Amino acid sequence: MQSTTSGTGLAVGERSGPPEPVGPPPRRSSGRTWEWSLAGLLLAPNLILLIVFTYRPLLDNIRLSFTDWNISAPVANPVGFSNYIEWFGREDTRKVLSNTLIFTVATVGISMGLGLALAMLLDQRLRGRNIVRSVVFAPFVISGAAVGVAFQFVFDPSFGLVRDLLTRIGVAVPDFYQRPGWALFMVTFTYIWKTLGYSFVIYLAALQGRRADLDEAAEIDGASPWAHFRKVLLPQLRPTTFFLSITVLLSSVQVFDIINVMTRGGPVGNGTMTLVYQVYRETFVNLRAGYGATVATVMFLILLVVTIVQVRVMDRPQT
Repeated sequence: MQSTTSGTGLAVGERSGPPEPVGPPPRRSSGRTWEWSLAGLLLAPNLILLIVFTYRPLLDNIRLSFTDWNISAPVANPVGFSNYIEWFGREDTRKVLSNTLIFTVATVGISMGLGLALAMLLDQRLRGRNIVRSVVFAPFVISGAAVGVAFQFVFDPSFGLVRDLLTRIGVAVPDFYQRPGWALFMVTFTYIWKTLGYSFVIYLAALQGRRADLDEAAEIDGASPWAHFRKVLLPQLRPTTFFLSITVLLSSVQVFDIINVMTRGGPVGNGTMTLVYQVYRETFVNLRAGYGATVATVMFLILLVVTIVQVRVMDRPQT
């Protein structure tokens, strides 16, 4: 009996295309397994270090924040949320948060702004620019304690450099060590002077790696310097600005050495007391390690929220 065929010449019931494979499915290549094994082997040391020296101490700190523990005592007594209730209810909490906010915003904004300005200036073909670059970056590698000691003499109201300069122009010399506002200005200025070179070097590297064709196109189109800066240069520096905003912020919030050397959190009224210095004072001076862990946990949560906001803002598409 002759089989019925369709218009394509195939018998009814027959399937077009390549034949189905016969036999068991092929085994997964062992090469991919080897790649995953090698990746795990290479990542394991870093993961172990992170777990032991970062995540475990973080969890221990959070646990201790719910205890009342004298750092010299062998036992920590659980107190629940008492430390958090005390911290939010204390009169000095608002002052500590205000000092931390002012210090952080000033140091991050000014150091990044000045760093970009100096990088743009010293990216030009100027005589002696390499020497100036070294001079700008040098304070960053100096110990914070050493910088603090040096600037104690700079701001000394009796015989400091600032006093000498202000006296020459007939301006009254502020008492940096007795007035909280001037004390906060003093440590902020000192920290900016020390860390300015970091922002400067990062921005300088970004400027030297920017696209020259975009600069040439802007010049051909007759763009003004401000339009060139805003429309051409800043978009190219966006990843660098994002990186600096996070690293400089985290560094500024954790400043301890300069404050400890210059003011020890004073003068009267906790004039330069910040969150990180409060952690130190409560833990090692007042011997309240549980309360100090509470302050450290609050600081961690604040930084976590701020960092998430920064990431969300920088991930937005450019308009």
